Amino acid sequence: MEIVRRPTHAGSWYTDNPKKLAEELEGWLRESGLTKSHDVRGVIAPHAGYSYSGRSAAYAFGNIDPTNITRVFLLGPSHHYYTLKCAVSTATVYRTPIGDLPIDLEVIEELKATGKFETMDIRVDEDEHSMEMHLPYLAKVFEGHPIKVVPILVGALKPEAEAMYGQLLAKYVDDPKNFFSVSSDFCHWGSRFNYMHYDKKHGAIHRSIEALDRMGMDIIETGNPDAFKQYLSEYDNTICGRHPISVFLHMLRNCSRKIKINFLRYEQSSQCKTMRDSSVSYASAAAKLDA
Repeated sequence: MEIVRRPTHAGSWYTDNPKKLAEELEGWLRESGLTKSHDVRGVIAPHAGYSYSGRSAAYAFGNIDPTNITRVFLLGPSHHYYTLKCAVSTATVYRTPIGDLPIDLEVIEELKATGKFETMDIRVDEDEHSMEMHLPYLAKVFEGHPIKVVPILVGALKPEAEAMYGQLLAKYVDDPKNFFSVSSDFCHWGSRFNYMHYDKKHGAIHRSIEALDRMGMDIIETGNPDAFKQYLSEYDNTICGRHPISVFLHMLRNCSRKIKINFLRYEQSSQCKTMRDSSVSYASAAAKLDA
């Protein structure tokens, strides 16, 4: 029986007009000017409304050479549903305005068989935007190249659980037909986010935010999940995809290939100048085979 996860954020977070959406995505991908590489095995990309982060996300998805990839694992944080585990979808297909992405039910069953994964109700799935915002880009980049997706909602994991899931999923990184799309925004700054870290030595507030984000990005690039955990515990930067990123770092640490993450784009929704302002940061990265 077909169970469709509808594109519930289309028409608000991004256009539900297929022609307009395709044109927007193609334009942003073209503007990024990136060369596609079959050595790129994963991306970290934002998940805000496309008017905020659509352009920035192209600097992740524009790296993908779709030729040999048949499966995409999606790792996204949970914004509304609380769990201390990872959860897999009950849907059989993820719909987008520009095409359907079938779920890889075989891999979902494999993951469920480990006893470590919950299943998420279709309502939970449709409420969550973190993975949905990656879907139109994936549908566009893999146009003409059939893929299946494996959506994994990553809960509020303890460090030991991040390591456990990373070890469990590492074997999938070793298969070059698999690709990984990790969903995260970076610093959410301002009183409405209850986060107002400001180091005056950097000058304007937005420069302090950028310095904080770039410190985290540099640590992610080292591939060291323990250093990333230490950074988060010291600065508590409001990186909403901290858990998916940490799981991904553990996956790369435990797989047999050497894969290096490089950030290619950094933007802020606005430039904070006073303590009354607020902003969200967006960073895009590619995870590439390191010869």
